Amino acid sequence: MPTEAVQPSVTPAVRSAVIDLLYRLADDSVILGHRNSEWTGLGPILEEDIAFSSMAQDKLGHAQALYTLLHELGEPAPDANAFLRTTEQYRCCELVALARADWAFSLVRQFFFSEADRIRFELLSQSAFEPLAQLARKLHGELKYHVMHGRMWMKRFGQGTAEGRERIQTAINAVYPHALGMFESTAQDEAIAAHRIGPSESEMQDRWENEGGTVLSDAGLTVPKNVKPVYGGRAGKHGPELAALLESMQRVYRIDPNTQW
Repeated sequence: MPTEAVQPSVTPAVRSAVIDLLYRLADDSVILGHRNSEWTGLGPILEEDIAFSSMAQDKLGHAQALYTLLHELGEPAPDANAFLRTTEQYRCCELVALARADWAFSLVRQFFFSEADRIRFELLSQSAFEPLAQLARKLHGELKYHVMHGRMWMKRFGQGTAEGRERIQTAINAVYPHALGMFESTAQDEAIAAHRIGPSESEMQDRWENEGGTVLSDAGLTVPKNVKPVYGGRAGKHGPELAALLESMQRVYRIDPNTQW
């Protein structure tokens, strides 16, 4: 049963806003974790095989913690939330749902997401919703390795061979519209800001564009201009990639949801 620890001070308006935000964070984490796990055993070098597996494990752990907060607010248990919802019920951004593609694509996706994740949890560590603030402080510390990994590879490719620079720039150009979709707003964003639960999406996007853009520029890479964001994920409007991923991810659990593993 959900715990009652955070219930007394949570008004219905705050509860709705927090739940909306937590679903976005948890769904992003579980889907990106699954996508990164697809590189296990397939990394271009052993070091990256290990790195992507480790980051996948981290994101799945983050998802577990975020779904647990949702459960404490009366939502389904973490396993049910991850494995029994339909594609339309997921609130992840389209960036994380995209198929794995090649390593440059996955590397750029991870870089863009990690930069946003770092900013998001840094700001959420000051949330007026204390359970979220406590968790954000913990997760923010774990994300520094994800950020270091992405920045290292952007610099290595940007200042490396012409072929490597071209391939990573091609991936940046392809991923960027979807990366902007991380900051898609929802109907609860005004309440989230008003109740000091978290920052606005526009505030985070401004920081992400400035700080992530500086990393790319310093590496000799180019930030795409005048790009139209790919929205829809926060409203449950997803492409076929997510449906295929969930079918694979949920298959075993759905055989018998009541099984005790």
